[in-house]
Amino acid sequence: MVTEQRLSVHRCTHEDASSLRDLRLEALRDSPDAFGTTYEAASQWTLDEWAMMAGGWNFYLGDVDRHLAGMASGGSHDIHPGTLWLFAMYVSVHARGSGLAQELLDAVVTWARAEGGTVLYLHVSTRAPRARAFYEKVGFRSNGEVMRMTRDPSIELVTMVKSLG
Repeated sequence: MVTEQRLSVHRCTHEDASSLRDLRLEALRDSPDAFGTTYEAASQWTLDEWAMMAGGWNFYLGDVDRHLAGMASGGSHDIHPGTLWLFAMYVSVHARGSGLAQELLDAVVTWARAEGGTVLYLHVSTRAPRARAFYEKVGFRSNGEVMRMTRDPSIELVTMVKSLG
């Protein structure tokens, strides 16, 4: 008998600082080539720095059966003024395939639409084929832009775009 998992997503607050820290460090250990920060650097941040991120950035946290299992963030991009972006998307190994990635994406899409956005951008590492396949499945398409990751120029990032119309 298959039981349906309960998924929930909420906007991150200062009170979520330790949860955000734990999940982000898990993500950096699991998928180091997918993020612009390293585990070594992030593990040195103070709880106050995590609280500032949790409450000041636009992070969403996702649970599967009340267990923290995913995160995503929406924001602007300094290099591309006036655009809205999906950042820091991650789902724990045990929750992949649960539908949580879609729920997290939906939260960021809802935010982007509320901001007046008509498209959503993201960068995905060429070393993260599973992530890219998910993004393509949900309607993101490469716009042809490829760039090098700042912290490690050997990692290529593909820019993808999704219409919010």
